[in-house]
Amino acid sequence: MKTLLNKLTITSLILFTSVTLNAQEFQGKAYYFSKTPMDLGTWGARMSEAQKKQIAGRLKNRLEKTYVLTFNKEESVYYEDEKLDAISGATDSWGKNFTPGKQYKNVKTNKFIQNQEFYGKQFLVKENLSKIEWEMGTETKQIGKYTCFKATCKRPVFDTSWWTFSWNSTRNNTVEKKVDSIKTEDAASVKAEPIEEEVIMIEIEAWYTPMVPVSQGPGDYWGLPGLILEVNVGNTTLLCSKIVMNPKEKIKIEAPDNGKVVTKKEYKEIITGKMQEMRNNRGRRSNRR
Repeated sequence: MKTLLNKLTITSLILFTSVTLNAQEFQGKAYYFSKTPMDLGTWGARMSEAQKKQIAGRLKNRLEKTYVLTFNKEESVYYEDEKLDAISGATDSWGKNFTPGKQYKNVKTNKFIQNQEFYGKQFLVKENLSKIEWEMGTETKQIGKYTCFKATCKRPVFDTSWWTFSWNSTRNNTVEKKVDSIKTEDAASVKAEPIEEEVIMIEIEAWYTPMVPVSQGPGDYWGLPGLILEVNVGNTTLLCSKIVMNPKEKIKIEAPDNGKVVTKKEYKEIITGKMQEMRNNRGRRSNRR
């Protein structure tokens, strides 16, 4: 009975807000902030509280970020609102190489475009929107003045981190080099064997509001019957702090169009290969000394 009432509530909210908003030109701007707790691992146990505080201050720009989502009924653009570092007075130029760039989504045409800059080179990641299999819940909570409903899903970790880099991602390259070192006739048989790639999944929790009836959200999250106001992925929380509906100044939503066109997988391979090359070059210079 309670489940039925919650479903009726969602339906009523969607119908009411849709009728209201359809009567006018529909645009909006949502502001989000993200927080990720600092994890120093085993090193943290050896540090004093003063040292931890100092590191937290230096990493603040990477652990706490603010974003802006501009949207209409079909399109959205999502980007980071960069801030100057409180200590150096500059932006985090190195960290920028491994953070998501300006992102465009069109839920009608199923289009996804994201601009990425990596050490001065511009890339344009173009793909269809990743389909998300949401499991709708009946649990509700209030975020600001908006009634929100819970939804969960599981996604490949790759979908949530393809723009980042870690040395663990170079393991596949190491395996390939070992294969190349085997005798030619043996290598052919090894490469001919099908390799099943393990897809690691991650649990995601989202909260959306039918009071803003657009199938949009921060990052590449979409596909719910209302604007997504909160996303929890791993130890990171992304939360909407303010929504401005139909601002006086008309919003122009444009997809980024500058850069070499690649897929997510191709972009990941490019940055992984470049980081491996940079490490190898440093190793050669060290050996010459």
